Amino acid sequence: MLHAVIMAGGSGTRFWPVSRRARPKQFLSPFGGDPLVRTTADRIAPLVPRERIWIVTAAATGQLAREIFPDVPPSNILVEPAGRDTAACAGYAAAMIHLTDPDAVCLVLPADHVIPDAEALCSALAAGAEHVAEAGGLLTFGIRPLRPETGYGYLKTGPLVTVRDGHEIHLLERFVEKPDTPAAERYVASGGYLWNSGIFAWRAQTLLNEISRQLPLLAEGLATIQEATGTPRAAQVLEDVYPTLPKISVDYGIMEGARQAWTVPVGFAWSDVGSWAALPEVVAADAAGNVTRGRAALLDAEGNIVVSEGPVIAAAGVSGLIIVATSDAVLVIPTTEHQRVKEIVAHLGEAGWDDVL
Repeated sequence: MLHAVIMAGGSGTRFWPVSRRARPKQFLSPFGGDPLVRTTADRIAPLVPRERIWIVTAAATGQLAREIFPDVPPSNILVEPAGRDTAACAGYAAAMIHLTDPDAVCLVLPADHVIPDAEALCSALAAGAEHVAEAGGLLTFGIRPLRPETGYGYLKTGPLVTVRDGHEIHLLERFVEKPDTPAAERYVASGGYLWNSGIFAWRAQTLLNEISRQLPLLAEGLATIQEATGTPRAAQVLEDVYPTLPKISVDYGIMEGARQAWTVPVGFAWSDVGSWAALPEVVAADAAGNVTRGRAALLDAEGNIVVSEGPVIAAAGVSGLIIVATSDAVLVIPTTEHQRVKEIVAHLGEAGWDDVL
């Protein structure tokens, strides 16, 4: 039985001011159409029916997730009382899924990625899921790099193990943190590295076993939550225990030390759309390299990203800017400084301006 876990608990601060605490990036429709989290679920519909979709989200967005997914069982929408990073998120989902299906194979996907070719994605996911169902271990999907990107983590591929439905399955040698430019250039030139997509496949039991071996405090907390599930004290136990779980990512906390780890290289178009600067990857630019959404009037302007949720934005003689306007806030920042949006959000919080957060 194949299940899918969609991780939708992120704060999305790098997409402020459009992204807010009550409606972070994954619940928005920044490129038109459905919210990103819904699009993620729709992409894998050929593989996983709605009754085996699981959404893990934050307390502030639990009700919003239920509204977006009326066709997902309410018990499958798991609300984290506190953000404890992806190891706790994936482990919590695995613990709940294991209660209903001890033999479950799980796909785990971020809620806010853009992958236009759903057929290619499903083909790769099916191959990876079949492999872990038969061989065990933990598997991640790696994107064949198009350029020496410094904004992504990398995967070092090991020997080829098998080919399944046209998809190579390699041993995963190691994870590599976001590199500087010379290192990224070496990785791409070598042909032995992939971008880390953050998409995984494993048996629920296998993940729980690895958590028990590598993160015993997390395992203990998850077991306490699992034991209380279905009892009158379930909500209180979750509220008490979850915020105490170790805060660590799946990559560093579990995958790096896994007894068996695999990777499937994939070549489909993919973007994690991690900041406003990534918008040109998914929205076509005009002849001057400007990407616009909403009402924008640009004169003698080049290479700008301009987004309006209402007000007209007019600019002349500017280049390399990100300009985003909502009804109550405006962001102006050079594209080269796009990562500092998180700093801006933190500064606003320190100033007590929670009404715009």
